[in-house]
Amino acid sequence: KVVRPYEDTMKISVFGSARTPVGHPDYMAAEAFSREISKRGWMVITGAGGGIMRAGHGGAGREASFGVAIRLPFETNANDIIAGDEKLVTFRYFFTRKLMFVSQANAVALFPGGFGTQDEGFEVLTLVQTGKSPMVPIVLVDAPGGDYWAHWDRYVRDELLANGMIGQDDLNLYFITDDPNEAVKHVTNFYRNYHSQRFVNDRLVFRIRHKLSQEQLDELNKSFPDLVKHGLIEQSGPLEGETSHLELTRLHFDFTKRAYGRLRLLIDRINDFAPES
Repeated sequence: KVVRPYEDTMKISVFGSARTPVGHPDYMAAEAFSREISKRGWMVITGAGGGIMRAGHGGAGREASFGVAIRLPFETNANDIIAGDEKLVTFRYFFTRKLMFVSQANAVALFPGGFGTQDEGFEVLTLVQTGKSPMVPIVLVDAPGGDYWAHWDRYVRDELLANGMIGQDDLNLYFITDDPNEAVKHVTNFYRNYHSQRFVNDRLVFRIRHKLSQEQLDELNKSFPDLVKHGLIEQSGPLEGETSHLELTRLHFDFTKRAYGRLRLLIDRINDFAPES
């Protein structure tokens, strides 16, 4: 009921430490990021507490913010920006709260944080890596000159990748930067041409904003045959049974349902084909 009036508005879930003080470089980076993404018509979904959550609300402003609170003995009050707003929802359980964060978001931004931030970040990456959640841009944002996510990335590469616990292509699922404006650009570029995805029977369907030329379609088939189980990547109008966004062109193929990091590269290439605005 709370989200439905805004279902056509792009939304980003913002995670980070509740303990980050006002004025800290991470706080200022989260505030700047949220301010810039809201200028582009996006709304921010974040927790309702202090720290990075308050920075997200402060940057986006009350009107462009959702507060997703959790009942904890040491964190029970909403911050002063979102308190009393109709877009503030309080959850009893973490799993239902996390469902809200993921199911309603068109992108995810993570700022430095503790166990909760790491939990939320790895969960989003796992859902996207396994195809249990649609592909979305995931940005890991430091304050200018910060190295929190560089340390995290080193652990991922030295321990998870080096020991074969993830694949090389999985590194494509996230983007690290210490520039809030670059993070905003990364998120918005993901939707330059790509619009959304769904399965129709066993075919993965991408809705796109700009029709591809035959040469561009041929390039996709030449570059990404490993993602196609049978046949080719094809372009058409809506498939039988589709009922939404009928005005958009479709790219569709029999997806192997593996190598989602490679699928992210396919989306990036589709976005490269978008005309310059």
